[in-house]
Amino acid sequence: MKILDKMINKIKYKNPWDKYYDKDKRTIEVPNVSVYEYLRDCNENNLDSIAVNYFNKKMTYRAFLNEINVCARALRSQGIREGDVVTICMPNTPEAIIAFYATNEIGAIANMIHPLSAEEEIKHSLISTKSVMLIAINLSYKKVKEIIEDTEVYKTIIVSASDSMPTLLKFGYNLTQGRKIEKPKKSETYMYWHDFMEKGKHYTKKVLVKTTKDQPAVILHSGGTTGTPKNIVLTNGNLNALSKQATIIFPKIGPGDSMLAVLPLFHCFGLCVCVNAVMCLGASVILIPQFDAKRFDKLFTSYHPTIVAGVPTLYEALLTNKHMDNMNLSYVKYAISGGDSLIPEKNEAVNKFFRRHGANISIIQGYGMTETGGPVCAQILDATVPGSIGIPFPSNEIKIVNPDTKEEVPYGETGEICIHSPAVMTGYLDNEKETNDILQMDKKGKIWVHTGDLGYMTEDGIVFYVSRLKRMLIVSGYNVYPSHIENVLMKHPDVLNCGVIGIPHPYKVQVPKAYIVLDNGVKDKMKVRNDIKEYCKKNLAAYMVPKEFEFRESLPKTMIGKVNYRELENENKK
Repeated sequence: MKILDKMINKIKYKNPWDKYYDKDKRTIEVPNVSVYEYLRDCNENNLDSIAVNYFNKKMTYRAFLNEINVCARALRSQGIREGDVVTICMPNTPEAIIAFYATNEIGAIANMIHPLSAEEEIKHSLISTKSVMLIAINLSYKKVKEIIEDTEVYKTIIVSASDSMPTLLKFGYNLTQGRKIEKPKKSETYMYWHDFMEKGKHYTKKVLVKTTKDQPAVILHSGGTTGTPKNIVLTNGNLNALSKQATIIFPKIGPGDSMLAVLPLFHCFGLCVCVNAVMCLGASVILIPQFDAKRFDKLFTSYHPTIVAGVPTLYEALLTNKHMDNMNLSYVKYAISGGDSLIPEKNEAVNKFFRRHGANISIIQGYGMTETGGPVCAQILDATVPGSIGIPFPSNEIKIVNPDTKEEVPYGETGEICIHSPAVMTGYLDNEKETNDILQMDKKGKIWVHTGDLGYMTEDGIVFYVSRLKRMLIVSGYNVYPSHIENVLMKHPDVLNCGVIGIPHPYKVQVPKAYIVLDNGVKDKMKVRNDIKEYCKKNLAAYMVPKEFEFRESLPKTMIGKVNYRELENENKK
């Protein structure tokens, strides 16, 4: 019977994952407008709903869209025109998203960077993107003043985290943290947010520029498949495609719902999913400028978010927060995990946690990269197989190929994950070689992102992530995947977190080394360390057992909370 069902499915469906979607929801039509216009159109009948919640100071869509228009006029008053690049160096504040949409409204391009970036990183980003304006949090001013004259930026707008805070909180912030921050004097070069917005209120010329889905909207940043920093150009259509897909993927989200926006705006997941897609569904975003895992419980008691999204470390913080023991979370509709894989055991632990606290949901694991405009597949509808990354979103396609020959491999066989999607980037800015390496055309003229990630697909169209292609070790001629060793280690009850890298060996070429963080409740650490080593010998092939174990209090993390393997490798070299 199963063989017959498979034959019928092949005849009936173009792609194996199509069976999970209703016929009219397998593809989308990407809106041919700017990101700003699509957001505005989506909320034309939703103007009195809450758009933004910042420390419990709320702004309706009517007020939010008005602020965007004022900011757009302010940008034009300062000489910003269509095609110019405006760098936004901000944490999650209302000013940051207002500036993003306003930049888009006038046909300019937003370059989103980390507010804690080093001087040289800020300088490199401003120069490489040819930015002419910088909108920055005041905490960055000390670094900005040292490098700004070496760039093409002629105007810097300084914003304080307190600008949009409620009155009492603003007073307290300015009295404590705010007074310690170095501030620039007003000049031709520097302007404060309030003065900048006043310029917009007095600018009366037309500002909206009609742009198409093919025009660039934002520049985001990633190491790509090679690890070197790159400027990724996403178009209006790329962002609109994901927002359109969200209407099918998240049918329960609408006005009255709220997203806990913990992930930063300079990250694709934070900007494209937690803010733009959610707002295009008419829900509100709860902006958290600085996330503190120890105070995670207070975010739930203060805001009651119906949607939570984050990387696996965020959910680990949820599991270990003792203040959430008796909390009712029945209002939570969706919990989304991305940015890294969440092993089945942790996945199930999070599911049990939510159900224990009244939320009848299962965590949704997704997969994507900045180059693909964010997530391209997830555990949605009935495609919720534990350990998988689900099925492709509407209008997306995934194939698994042999990394060497680029030919598709059979179902169940591991190969490189390749993605075709309307959300895929146009390329790396001014980097044709690396663009051509990652974006490759097949024999039918279709463009595919070669992700540098290994995975496989079942006959039902469900995709499983295995590891980074570049994180494969060769140990005595055997292929060893560090993520497999990590998955085994994470099953040990006393391991809180771990990371595995390859280290040189005189005759095996490489051997694994494991960095391990023990659970806080572990008492006899020496005994546990020996247990873990014996555990690895029992659960791994001999050539996979780490040659070295290093037990630490914490592991270095990337900006979005992933284990920073490159830093571990650099530490080991030193």
